[in-house]
Amino acid sequence: MAAKPNPSPNAGHDDALRALLAETLGLTEARVAGFDADTELFGALPEFDSMAVANLLTGIEERFGVLIEDSDVEAEDFATYGSLRAFVERLAA
Repeated sequence: MAAKPNPSPNAGHDDALRALLAETLGLTEARVAGFDADTELFGALPEFDSMAVANLLTGIEERFGVLIEDSDVEAEDFATYGSLRAFVERLAA
């Protein structure tokens, strides 16, 4: 009998991050569901401005139960969906 593949241990992070992005940026869930690792965010989406970054950081803290220090944040963390997801996974580990 073949073993069933286990879902990624961070699959819940992905779903929660997508929902948070949709809420914070006012995007449809369908649009955010289409984001892949290379989807550009900050500077590419007009909705993703500096105020959205601040709101997103607050949302990450609340949703993932983490405390984000200024030293934890790099501009590159918001460049693509993949870099943002890696940022969240690093904090929530």
